Amino acid sequence: MNFGVVTKVLGNLLLIEALILAIPLLVALLCGEPAAVAFAWSVVITAVVGAVLRLIDVNSEAQKPKANTIKAREGILIVTLGWVLASLFGALPFVFTQAVPTFADAFFESVSGLTTTGATVIDNVESLPRSILFWRSFSHWIGGMGILVFTLAVLPALGIGGMQIFKAESPGPTADKLVPRLANTAKLLYTVYLGITVLGTFVLRLSGLPIFESLTLSLGTVGTGGFSGFNNSISVLSDNVFAIWAISVLMIVSGVNFGLYYELWQRRWHVLRVNTELKWYLAIIGVSSLLIAVNVYLTSGGELLEHVRNAVFQVGSIITTTGYFSVDFNQWPAFSKGILALLMFIGGSAGSAAGGMKVIRVVTAGKLIRREINQMLHTHALVPITVNGRVVPQETVSAIAAFLLLYVAIFGGSTLLVSLAGYDLSSAAITVSATLNNVGLGLGMVGPGHSFSVFSSALKVFLSALMLLGRLELFTMLVIASPGFWKQ
Repeated sequence: MNFGVVTKVLGNLLLIEALILAIPLLVALLCGEPAAVAFAWSVVITAVVGAVLRLIDVNSEAQKPKANTIKAREGILIVTLGWVLASLFGALPFVFTQAVPTFADAFFESVSGLTTTGATVIDNVESLPRSILFWRSFSHWIGGMGILVFTLAVLPALGIGGMQIFKAESPGPTADKLVPRLANTAKLLYTVYLGITVLGTFVLRLSGLPIFESLTLSLGTVGTGGFSGFNNSISVLSDNVFAIWAISVLMIVSGVNFGLYYELWQRRWHVLRVNTELKWYLAIIGVSSLLIAVNVYLTSGGELLEHVRNAVFQVGSIITTTGYFSVDFNQWPAFSKGILALLMFIGGSAGSAAGGMKVIRVVTAGKLIRREINQMLHTHALVPITVNGRVVPQETVSAIAAFLLLYVAIFGGSTLLVSLAGYDLSSAAITVSATLNNVGLGLGMVGPGHSFSVFSSALKVFLSALMLLGRLELFTMLVIASPGFWKQ
């Protein structure tokens, strides 16, 4: 294990995070807030620790590798430790401003922001300084594309062996470069990401929202995070129909593989016709929205168009794991709530900022089940699994099957552990689902209008681990616990 390159990259990461923390510091200074001191200390501490990690050499002369490369094991360790460190130092502003009572709360809020979960322990967010509100939403935006991918984008020197970091962090079954140079791939992804964010801010500003709210909501929406500056999320904008539709479209757009937007920019329009995941993603949103709108309309009456608008918003919010709410869907019929619960697990597209299992994995698993049924009827038939018109390699199918089995096992085990704290199974299950799937919003005690402040500090740390586990798609974090990882 080349620990020298690990500490070097982690040091660079913290130096980048110090620069990122300087942006909300500037917001605090512009707004004349006392929180500027808290952000200043956060910047200094993060930069000093980053510089120390950047400069120290933990390898002895005998252990120093011949090449300064990042191999698979180093990449996995960098990603895991990188997200933990980023969350720990991202918690400093919450501690120094006393926005939360304990460090466990601050760590939870920081992890929730960077993993784009959007679960909060703060009951009255409207009392927070603007700089803290900006940091919460900005952490979504940074974490949405991946803070280490961001590092690769702004520090081309890390392109040496950086593909191992990209693979370990990128959501989805595979991680492909759009162009030969990895640093350029990261820059292209962030160019698309930034473009959608700017467009979202502009559209929300047209809806009549102030510039600060337009910016923070756009950051949280494109990052599929869900933090907002309002205690009741987006429900306070229920009279602003234009804003509700704008956020709905922005969430759905942000749940699409960002690589597709690059393909469209290159005028490769055929990718839309052949992309299996995109077709299923849009079909699931359309069918789910229709079923919920009709179910709520037949149950409670009212205006059908209003129910359609609320259904599209909530389906888009849940499947992209953004976690905003425009209505209290706890009051919806059980059928509609059941659909939302299923969408929490499905998640958005691979290569997007969304969490969950990802649509492509669910579709591939469905095709695998269909193949097994066909082979029971036709024992000698060879039935390939195809995605985007191409045959999926068997190793990819096996990896997806293993991922889904592990997902179910972790979900079940975590639900039992949370139930040990005295919560009933349904509450424990929906709490685990909201954090493991990076949704941040569930039903019942973690549904609309509720926060995670009711949980103990120990449980908040455990739920923080689940958020990191879900963001890094299970294996990246779990592999470092295997004995073989540490063997030479």
